[in-house]
Amino acid sequence: MSLPEKYPKLFKKLGDNDLELRHLLGVDENYEDYDSEEFDFNFEEYNFIIYIAEPIQEVLGEEKMSELMVKLSENKVFENFRADEIDLYGVKTTLNEENITELILNQIEEII
Repeated sequence: MSLPEKYPKLFKKLGDNDLELRHLLGVDENYEDYDSEEFDFNFEEYNFIIYIAEPIQEVLGEEKMSELMVKLSENKVFENFRADEIDLYGVKTTLNEENITELILNQIEEII
């Protein structure tokens, strides 16, 4: 099933069915990187870094982005949750990258 079929409300608001997942959301495994100070998420406390990209930020707006952040922070699948920005989170979870992505996109679809 394609993203526009799975998340119709989101893609209707986006108005672009050709957007790929990498344009919407970044879910990256966090690991110890001695050469970078880009993120301040300790890899032992936060095993994934999540970035909500601009197209979703624009669709949701500030109020709904705040709602998304709160809903994610209250989700029991995250042992640790830290938001450095309204669009940048560190999480610790046993879920894999694909499951985290699906959880977030489902939450966004629900909020819209």
